[in-house]
Amino acid sequence: MPESSTQTGLSQRLRTIRKRRGFTQGELAKVSGVSKSLISKLEQEVVTDPQTATLHKLAIALRITTSELLKGSSRVQEELPIDPSMWEPVERALRGKVPPLEEAPSLPEIQSQINGLKPLLATNRYGEVASLLPYLIRDVDAIDMEGRAARSRILNITGWLFVQMRQFERAESPIRQAIDAAEDRLDAAAAVATLAWMYLRAGQLNEARELAIRWADDIEPRFSRATEAELALWGRLLISVSSAAVRDNRPGEAEDAIKLARAAAVRIGRETETDSSTARTFGPVTVAMVTAENASVLNKHDRVLAIAERIPGNILNGDSASRNRHRLDVAEALRATGKHSEAMAILEDLYRTSPEWLIAQRYARQILIDLLMRCRSLTPGVRHLIDALHIAY
Repeated sequence: MPESSTQTGLSQRLRTIRKRRGFTQGELAKVSGVSKSLISKLEQEVVTDPQTATLHKLAIALRITTSELLKGSSRVQEELPIDPSMWEPVERALRGKVPPLEEAPSLPEIQSQINGLKPLLATNRYGEVASLLPYLIRDVDAIDMEGRAARSRILNITGWLFVQMRQFERAESPIRQAIDAAEDRLDAAAAVATLAWMYLRAGQLNEARELAIRWADDIEPRFSRATEAELALWGRLLISVSSAAVRDNRPGEAEDAIKLARAAAVRIGRETETDSSTARTFGPVTVAMVTAENASVLNKHDRVLAIAERIPGNILNGDSASRNRHRLDVAEALRATGKHSEAMAILEDLYRTSPEWLIAQRYARQILIDLLMRCRSLTPGVRHLIDALHIAY
């Protein structure tokens, strides 16, 4: 039967490549570990935005890269329980629609306010950041070229926040403006790292990988005289290369990139901020968490748990986005190894400590859905979690 011309690129390519490889849907399900039901829904466009992990499994079974499977795809992003109205004032400010000040602020005042955002970003208080950004965008525009570096950092924060809350269409313009406004290559590289992360979260794996490789090559430091800031940003870009490569079924490239990142982290010897904008850090712990994340993508759940056990608990104190993401990988590993109550406890704790972060995580929703299939009864805490993540149960 001819395929419908209205199908997305993903549904067409999955069906076509599956047939070329000689697989029925059931055979592909056995080889890939993806259910026959989900494969059928993907080919019929009942599901249009699968998890990247699902696409990765299918790509391995079909012996192609994930990017090849997605070529020509028009994935429809899943709606998440995020109120888009909170971002409208930020967008108006980006368009210059905020009433001007009678007296322009000083650059030191703006820099102080930028620094004041970091604790909010580090503790996932995104609503508070969103309420402050319109005025900071207005203020930094008022000081013209004198505030070029500050403007780059504010725009990078804005783009980073949009990406964190899966507002990808809103994110790209301020990030690119941040790159253009940067006074030096480190500020530019910091915004590039945000752009690569946006591509990664949106499933644009080849774009993320190629961008990060190009900039990592461009800013590669000489270890004998590199500053901590240079090593940290280079390491952050290498992490982007590794994260994109492992999801794109390029495990050797992913391992090479994480080894280089680990060398930079060892040279620094501790966790340090990667840039002057966001709350991102880089160091041995970050590399360990990303190594665990890569293992999770490859379904090496025992390795995830082994890495997690070697990271001292006191170092993981707090509720940063990177720490929270690591805890999701641990929750998924616990779920996959039959420790369902421990996995659920992590999700409940993440909702208690980082609700604004958790509601934007499709990964968390999928883990919870999988756990609910094993639940015989629901505690009040689990019911609150179901409601918060808008899961029909």
